[in-house]
Amino acid sequence: MSERHTPSGPGPRRRGPGRPNAHARSRGEPRLDREHALAELRRFLDLAVREMQLAVECDISSGSAGGDAASSGAMPDVDAGVEPGNSNAVETGAGGAAEPEILISFRGDDADLLLERNAELLLALEHVAHRWLRLDPRLHDQVRFDCGDYRSVRLDELKLSARVAAQRVRETGQPFRFNPMSPRDRRIIHLELTGAPGVRTASEGIGDRRQLVVYPVTAKERR
Repeated sequence: MSERHTPSGPGPRRRGPGRPNAHARSRGEPRLDREHALAELRRFLDLAVREMQLAVECDISSGSAGGDAASSGAMPDVDAGVEPGNSNAVETGAGGAAEPEILISFRGDDADLLLERNAELLLALEHVAHRWLRLDPRLHDQVRFDCGDYRSVRLDELKLSARVAAQRVRETGQPFRFNPMSPRDRRIIHLELTGAPGVRTASEGIGDRRQLVVYPVTAKERR
């Protein structure tokens, strides 16, 4: 389902402490409450775009009702369980990639502003929207903001970089260390190389210096 949303109208009231989150838990796993999330996103976009005086419109797309069971589950949290402050901490990627349950695509005269400085404003709006929805971090990948196909192009670039790095590690037998990157970008590379022959991935370091490393699989690990 896709709809065009032109932010306008009176500012929405902020939800109170008793307002339900945009996700529900089932057997301990968070699941996206799509109907509630869509309603809250429309209210958030009305407020954010008006207050920032952005000349943009947005298209809101959501998965079909029949796809809920497959598409609304949480993405693996590859950073879960890593103790803060441990510079030697390592986490291993697992799971598979999934399309977002809700995609918000911006367009309009101010679209370029959203993409300046590596889409800093676009990603900031997405971050605030996740907080507005009170989403479990494992559901962040299910609500995605995009503009001019920036996210899809970035995704393709990261996947290609992952495959090139894996091939280099297989050929040289030496680890390959990416430059520091965001948790979201590290997760994409983790997922792209999950199950790739001859290599494994891990993230090391802390804070904004955290890096993803592709290691060769040793003979002992193959057993």
